[in-house]
Amino acid sequence: MKLIQREIVYKGKIFDVAEDTIEIDKDKVTKWDLVLHNGATAIVPITEEGEVILVKQYRNASNREVLEIPAGKLEKGEDPLTCALRELEEETGYRATHIHKLCAMFSAIGFSDEKLHLFIATQLKKGQQHLDEDEYITIEKYPLHEARDMIFSGEIEDSKTIVGILSACYFLNK
Repeated sequence: MKLIQREIVYKGKIFDVAEDTIEIDKDKVTKWDLVLHNGATAIVPITEEGEVILVKQYRNASNREVLEIPAGKLEKGEDPLTCALRELEEETGYRATHIHKLCAMFSAIGFSDEKLHLFIATQLKKGQQHLDEDEYITIEKYPLHEARDMIFSGEIEDSKTIVGILSACYFLNK
């Protein structure tokens, strides 16, 4: 298989949508839609008490508030670590003394090229939130093992948060 042509059919503020023409084999060609995204970062902040800091915000895809780890979109050419540290402080008010990359993943590889870089942050220092004009976020803290259990009870459904919490548990041997 190979990409023959890409046509941008929608240009948006956060992502674009392309219609790709894909050659399956010499005799077969098909069209696929693809969401084009600059990528993002997400960070699992862990307090000295072993609590994970989650943000609660409204998401229109679920039409309700959801619990998530802090995250944000990469600017074109931006270093993922720089973005993760910025989003941590903007959304939670915390700064991290120690940060480690956990992994990188495609958030929805079946229809998007968004690559998400996941970090864990420890040795946190409390500061002040710097929310965007359109952000309404509250902060909640949970013991890491409780947050892990919230995944399996269905209270946490966001994919980056699920991968982030489980990766943090693995990384911290919890």
